[in-house]
Amino acid sequence: MIKIGVFGYGTIGKRVADAVILQDDMELVGVTANKYNYKIKSAEKKGISVFPISDNSHFDLLEKSDVVIDCAPKKVGFENKSLYKKFGLKGIFQGGEKPDVGPSFVAQCNYDDVAGEDFIRVVSCNTTGLCRTLYAIDNEYGVKKVHATMVRRAADPWDIHHGPINAIVPILTLPSHHGPDVRTVLPDMDVFTTSMTVPTTVMHVHSVTVDLEFETDVNSVIELFNNTTRLRVVKSSDGIRSTAEIIEYAKDLGRSRGDMPEICIWEETIGVLDNKLFYLQAVHQESNVIPENIDAVRAATESCGQEESIRKTNESLSIV
Repeated sequence: MIKIGVFGYGTIGKRVADAVILQDDMELVGVTANKYNYKIKSAEKKGISVFPISDNSHFDLLEKSDVVIDCAPKKVGFENKSLYKKFGLKGIFQGGEKPDVGPSFVAQCNYDDVAGEDFIRVVSCNTTGLCRTLYAIDNEYGVKKVHATMVRRAADPWDIHHGPINAIVPILTLPSHHGPDVRTVLPDMDVFTTSMTVPTTVMHVHSVTVDLEFETDVNSVIELFNNTTRLRVVKSSDGIRSTAEIIEYAKDLGRSRGDMPEICIWEETIGVLDNKLFYLQAVHQESNVIPENIDAVRAATESCGQEESIRKTNESLSIV
């Protein structure tokens, strides 16, 4: 059993902790807490051990762990890295950290490349979403170049402190950081991204245009997406016309917290013109990187290979 400590118990940390509990080859040692609030109270009610940072109890967590999954706010993870080194631990970091914290990771794209690394960076929700679809497309048809626009949610549903209320806020930097970040996972991918933030808390949407090396058709692309792990083709004809309905669908499926870790592509938006492929995909920012964190632990510890890890994680999280 791989003993896991989770550093931080916010949006990602609480989901990672729950996912660790579901694994048959991992044991959750506990989670850290900066302050005592409803999230920590809920963790204690679940029987999760809590290690307050205020009294240095987190050192006990580190001593008992083999791997730390750092879910602290961005920049804090990099500061924690030296602490993990001191305790001889492997560390998994989130996409808010810069790429120099450790090699970037998306399970289906570069699992073997990072196997055995002491520190691994699970890239952001948007980067993960782009990598999952573009990697599958590149393997099947070859990708010449990509342009993608991120329509980003302003804040998570619980967050009352951030986000525009009555505005669309463009990212006034070209390219947005997402394209360069994709290349930390897929270095040969010619991708240019733009981004804007809109007043919603439910999911991101990407508008993607791909110039292909080889010809294809809409039905072939639908089949490719249907047969690619951690992707889900959804249909307007089934009544799924919005991000809100995707989350409602996740709830109806019995998903914990209404999570949708799969990247959802609307079938009706998949189009091919000459050698250009177009599609719209939705990314649930609260949950799509959770399976990557679990796979990153197995990659770091080399406890199993890519195919077995993805299978085990998918089964435990009910990912189709």
